[in-house]
Amino acid sequence: MEDKAQKKDIQKHGAGPTSPNALQTIVVREFEPADQPEVQRIFYEGLMEMVPDTAFRGLRHHPESLLLYATITVVSLVISMCWWVIGLLPAIVLCGRYFYSRRVIHGYLKQAMSRDMADIEGFYMKSPGSCLWVAELEGQVVGVVAAVNQQKSGGAIELKRMCVDREFRRRRVGDALGRKVLEFAVTHRYSYVVLGTTTYKPGAHQLYQGLGFRCVGVTNGHVTPGAKVSWLEWIFYRVRHHHYSLSVKHSQIASEGH
Repeated sequence: MEDKAQKKDIQKHGAGPTSPNALQTIVVREFEPADQPEVQRIFYEGLMEMVPDTAFRGLRHHPESLLLYATITVVSLVISMCWWVIGLLPAIVLCGRYFYSRRVIHGYLKQAMSRDMADIEGFYMKSPGSCLWVAELEGQVVGVVAAVNQQKSGGAIELKRMCVDREFRRRRVGDALGRKVLEFAVTHRYSYVVLGTTTYKPGAHQLYQGLGFRCVGVTNGHVTPGAKVSWLEWIFYRVRHHHYSLSVKHSQIASEGH
């Protein structure tokens, strides 16, 4: 068995706004079976944060939904002629968006937790051309990222499952995890690294762009795995799926000679 010390990649970063003045040492290493409970916890909590992100922050990114809600409001006013109904509609809409966002994302989580996240060793560590890493900071697992071989995509590898513990964000943990995937892609001679995300958080997109990814497409009305397609979900759950790609040959990691 490969010595554990050989599997660690230690990266030092300047102190973030919430970190001590001293340099923080981020250790990015390959997943070990003992990490599974913490990895599952970080992944679960990270995905559940997308419920309010999708329901509330995402609303302003979907003018078609805003137009639909405005139409419903006008129709309700014409039919009922009750102003208190109109005042209640925004609360009903927000509650509906939260409920269906939670249901869809929880369905996706249930699917993921019963598949690859239930057998990380078999799905990532024993699969050729794939891997999963954890980030350690202050002696504990604080982040996770995976790389999956995309055999049908012509030499591409997909960055997946990137999550950072909420208490340890803004310490460049995500940057260290992303760079590890890029180094893996260079070492294994992949042509591209791709990823997809439905998050609306600006920080996540800034992280990907900072690593060198560029957005190559957006799918509006993306169907999330685990969703039960219904007219109520169509009304209250709408997400944009951003497609990112990075050319390994022209990446900063490749130019640094890794």
